Amino acid sequence: MASRDLRRLLDGAALVAREAARRSSGPDILRFAGLGAGLAWGGLQESARRVMYGTPVGDGNRSALSPFLSDQNAERVALALCRMRGAALKVGQLLSIQDESLVPPPVLAALDIVRQGADVMPRKQLNSVLDAELGQGWSSRLRSFDYEPLAAASIGQVHRAVLKDGSDVVMKIQYPGVADSIESDIENVRRLLTYTNLIPKGLFLDRAIKVAKQELARECDYFLEASNQKRYKELLSDSEGYYVPRVTDELSSKKVLTSEFVPGVPIDKVAVLSQETRNYVGCKLLELTIKELFVFRFMQTDPNWSNFLYDDSERQFNLIDFGAAREFPKKFVDDYLRMVVACANRDRAGVLEMSRRLGFLTGEEPEVMLDAHVEAAFIVGVPFATPGGHDFRANNITHSVSNLGATMLKYRLTPPPDEVYSLHRKLSGAFLACIKIGAVVPCREMLFKVYEQYDFSDDHLEVLSNTG
Repeated sequence: MASRDLRRLLDGAALVAREAARRSSGPDILRFAGLGAGLAWGGLQESARRVMYGTPVGDGNRSALSPFLSDQNAERVALALCRMRGAALKVGQLLSIQDESLVPPPVLAALDIVRQGADVMPRKQLNSVLDAELGQGWSSRLRSFDYEPLAAASIGQVHRAVLKDGSDVVMKIQYPGVADSIESDIENVRRLLTYTNLIPKGLFLDRAIKVAKQELARECDYFLEASNQKRYKELLSDSEGYYVPRVTDELSSKKVLTSEFVPGVPIDKVAVLSQETRNYVGCKLLELTIKELFVFRFMQTDPNWSNFLYDDSERQFNLIDFGAAREFPKKFVDDYLRMVVACANRDRAGVLEMSRRLGFLTGEEPEVMLDAHVEAAFIVGVPFATPGGHDFRANNITHSVSNLGATMLKYRLTPPPDEVYSLHRKLSGAFLACIKIGAVVPCREMLFKVYEQYDFSDDHLEVLSNTG
């Protein structure tokens, strides 16, 4: 038995190294091939450890996972993604915000490195991008430019600058080659995750990869992001407590986006402020999230806390980074609102009906899956279940949902609708932010204020509810 397991591991290790080298393309070929070889060696070491000593006590479900899933290999993946930047890093970020019940803990721990940012562009490379996008005289239109990046993320980095008129701006500059390598980079990551069995089948990795490609293609178009930013500025122009910075068109292009600099601290830093301030921030965040989906049907779906800068002196959110903004179809939003209301009212029949209409369920799932699905829906609906303030810190719904993850992974028959990947990323991010800052928010009142005024496309299917 041990010999057979070792032979299987050796074959798998060879496949990873061979495929990584054969399939990689572009400037990251050596890095990716090296990653494959490193994973192969790490997998061999982990298999040998198991053959000799067995799976250590305390590893829990790890015994059922691939030998590639060692702590060292998870770190290898995360560090390689950081170096590769672009689409590969974006996939790492998407995986790293998943719940621990869905993605193995060693992968989550290692990918936490990915969330901290990417490598920084050398000065020469940075100048080359700016020359190509804005012309070689770009610096003559500025009073100053800070070569030390303010932030480095998955597809670009941000620098502060001062215009000739003294206005403070930030310039987001895309890494060269990112847009051209989306397909190959994400395919490389998909292959590694597939060959090493790092991601459970119930997560439907191929669908997530497809959505990631679509999202990244949009995020790499800074003309589109500038348009999204202007649209948000207009949508929120009459909403108190929010501010969207101006776009500087003359210093923007498809790969460079220049905007007004806005002050503030990331939303998680609000946790040290007064309870009254934390409640206010939580209310404004949930108000914005509900309004984006059910009023605008246009949502900024990246929940990164640094995209929501709170300026305590003005008591307002300064909102940045609109590359992940997207529209949602009216029919989807209609049914999703009905589903949220059904969750809030613990209406099992309503949850199941809307889940089938939206595509969460096929109608062929066994009862054990339906029970887990409905229970998870009720848990997510807890903040909206009762009138008055919901204390997010006292009722951490993410831990409760985690316990149902294994059942849903085992019996899930279909991936969720495409719209849900970005939507649930944003909703979970909003909930997690409220948990982090310990906000108390009247969620039910906020939801039903919108619900009672909502114009459904097909009113005869409206979910009846008691808003009391």
